[in-house]
Amino acid sequence: MNLTEFVNWTTLGTYAGCLAMVLILTQLTKTIPGVSKIPTQLWSWLLAVVILVAAQYFAGTLTAETGAISLLNAAVVSLAANGGFEAVQRLLGGNKDD
Repeated sequence: MNLTEFVNWTTLGTYAGCLAMVLILTQLTKTIPGVSKIPTQLWSWLLAVVILVAAQYFAGTLTAETGAISLLNAAVVSLAANGGFEAVQRLLGGNKDD
């Protein structure tokens, strides 16, 4: 299996693919200077918007309608990513860092 079979634009355009990537990218980037000043929930939403719109662009399905609905879909992905991370932190007994 090569990397393109694991992560590709089609996968990132799905709920599960976008959710996984937003969760990973949010945790990896939220402490970067500049980014750390943005609330984590807003940052994860912005990442989700970029991923969903880019996935549609590269799949050739980006229209005004699909771009607009991506704003709402990104909210669902962002809320799930943030809630999922907090749940794992609680289960592991860690402290929430933001």
